[in-house]
Amino acid sequence: MTSPARRHFERVSAAQAARDAGDAPMHGDEYHFMQAKLFEDYRRLKSVQSIERKVAIKREILPDYADYVEGVLEGGQGAQDEVLMRVLLWRIDVGDIDGALSIGRYALRYGLEPGDQFQRSTAAILVEEAADQALALEADDASLLAALQEIERLTEGADMHDQIRAKLHKTLGNAHRAAGEPQEALTHFRRALELNERAGVKKDIEKLERELKQQNAGDQASGDHQA
Repeated sequence: MTSPARRHFERVSAAQAARDAGDAPMHGDEYHFMQAKLFEDYRRLKSVQSIERKVAIKREILPDYADYVEGVLEGGQGAQDEVLMRVLLWRIDVGDIDGALSIGRYALRYGLEPGDQFQRSTAAILVEEAADQALALEADDASLLAALQEIERLTEGADMHDQIRAKLHKTLGNAHRAAGEPQEALTHFRRALELNERAGVKKDIEKLERELKQQNAGDQASGDHQA
């Protein structure tokens, strides 16, 4: 286990390296140390075929990057950072959407790119990977609503494929429905369908429209009775 003193050193060193780099690519001893660790961890992951096992390994190694990330976010001024962007993706992979968002805010603010190996922009990756994680859940999760709403705000206006944006609206619909907000859910499901007719929300729309119609009819009948 890393000592508190070592953790403090890593955080302070990362913050200083980020300040020194300005808006140029990251450099310095601490960054190169983390790059080397990233390379070894990436090799370890590449040697594993099981997705479930890969996720378990990422959960195991991600805490090793926490102090570095915290330092960069504290002192950074937009330097391109391979380590930071990889941690963003790994946090999404393990379901840590809030942790990914802490990096995503910084990356989108300064226009950091995910790397040459990716075809999608940072905004598109954040939207699609977070949406895919939410869609993979066995049940809708209202606790994701705030994070998904922030992702929508952060990436508003960013150019990406309509199918990717549709996934986000579908997950927002699911989260609103789980939070007991059917009208908001319906709005997002309809938007998902507008963006991609194969988004898989037609039955959700039909069901919510039917439920809201019944609810409105019941409210009207109750009002007439009281009158």
